[in-house]
Amino acid sequence: MSFLLAHLSDAHIGPIPRPNLAELLGKRVTGYVNWLYKRAGQHDMGVLARLVADMRAQGPDHVLMTGDIVNIGLPAEIALAKDWLATLGAAQEVSFTPGNHDAYMPDVTKLVHEVFEPWTTSELPAPGFPYLRRRAGVALIGLDSGVPTAPFVASGRLGEKQLAALGALLDETRAEGLTRVVFLHHPPHVGGARLLRGLDDAAAFETVIAKHGAELVLHGHNHKPSVAYIANPKGRTPVVGVASASARPGGHYPAAAYNLYAIERAGDVLRIKLRRRELNEAGEVVEAGAEELVQPAT
Repeated sequence: MSFLLAHLSDAHIGPIPRPNLAELLGKRVTGYVNWLYKRAGQHDMGVLARLVADMRAQGPDHVLMTGDIVNIGLPAEIALAKDWLATLGAAQEVSFTPGNHDAYMPDVTKLVHEVFEPWTTSELPAPGFPYLRRRAGVALIGLDSGVPTAPFVASGRLGEKQLAALGALLDETRAEGLTRVVFLHHPPHVGGARLLRGLDDAAAFETVIAKHGAELVLHGHNHKPSVAYIANPKGRTPVVGVASASARPGGHYPAAAYNLYAIERAGDVLRIKLRRRELNEAGEVVEAGAEELVQPAT
C-alpha cells in the first residue's frame, strides 16, 4: 500500500470583509483590531496561492486542512473560505476540521459545520465529529477541537463524547488493518501549546492513544513545524504540526509551509516519510527537510 497525504493549516483567508457594527460584538472587536494592525501583515493570499499550486503539483492522494480557515468567524469570511477550500480538490479528496478562529463566536459554529459539511462527510451513520473516511488502506479520522472562548483565549477542547468515539474508531479501523491518521486543529499532546492556547483535554487524548494506538496524529494552530510523540501499545505515535499556509517569509512565524506524508505498508512494516515544503525568501516553494517515521504495523 502506498498513499501520499498532504497537510496544510491556518490559512486565515483574508482580507476580512468589512463587518457592520452589529457583527463587531464581544470577541470580534479585539479580533478585528488584531487583524488590521497585526495579522493582515502576516498572512498573504499570494503566498497561500503559490503554496497550494505547489501542493497540487505533487499529486497527493488526499489533502487535510486542519482549521483556522477564517479569522473572526464572519459569515462573509466563511463564504470566501468555502470557495478557497474547493480549490484544493474535490470534496471527497479533501478533509477539513475546524480551529478556534472558525469557532470564534458561539453563533457561527453551526454555520461552519453546515457550510463545510461536504469536506467532513463521514462513512459513519451519524453526522458530526469524529468522522471517518477510508482511503486506500488509510483511515482518516477528523476531530473538532474548535470551541468558542473568551477574548485573548485560543484554547480548544474535544470533550468526553468525541474521545470515547475516537477510541472505538481506532479499535475498529485497527481490526481492519488500516493505517490510522487522526487530525485536528490544536496540538493534542501535553505541553503542545502556550498557556490559554492548548487543548484543554490533551491528557485525556494521550490516554486514548496510549490505550488504542494510532499511526499518525496531525495538527496546526501553532504556526510552526513540530514533531512530538505519544506512547502507544506498540511503540510511539508521531504527532506532527505544520506552519501556517499563508505566513509571509521573514515574519513573526516561520514561513508558509505544508507537509507531505508518503505512507507505505509492506507486510508487518509501516513506513511514513515526512517531507516539508516551504516558501523561501525568493518566493519559491522548496524542499525544507525530510524525516522518516518508522514504527511497527498495528
